[in-house]
Amino acid sequence: MAEAIQKKLQSELEKYQQMQKDVSKSMSARQKLEAQVTENNIVKEELDLLDTQNTVYKLIGPVLVKQDLEEAKATVAKRLEYINGEIQRYETLLKDMEKKSDQHREVLSSLQQEYQRSQGLAVGKV
Repeated sequence: MAEAIQKKLQSELEKYQQMQKDVSKSMSARQKLEAQVTENNIVKEELDLLDTQNTVYKLIGPVLVKQDLEEAKATVAKRLEYINGEIQRYETLLKDMEKKSDQHREVLSSLQQEYQRSQGLAVGKV
């Protein structure tokens, strides 16, 4: 009986460890998105300082291509909207993962207690 509990405990522990790795990856991706938001906000602020007489260039590969100011502002705004949407998606994903992680922790705790009880019973029989 203790052996079966130990196997189940090991299995659940592996699932929990994988979940923690997934949480870590998601948090890393979210941090990258936060950096992109900051960068794009700086670009937006700089574009807001310009007027129609200024020239805006867009880097495409190794070439700078002239771009319309309004088009550049619209592109940055769309990019910010997309990135913010992705951040919200990751927030939801992380909350869900945290909830599942808490449930896994409870399962692990109860399995550990059950295993310890079965170990105590086995020692009492010997």
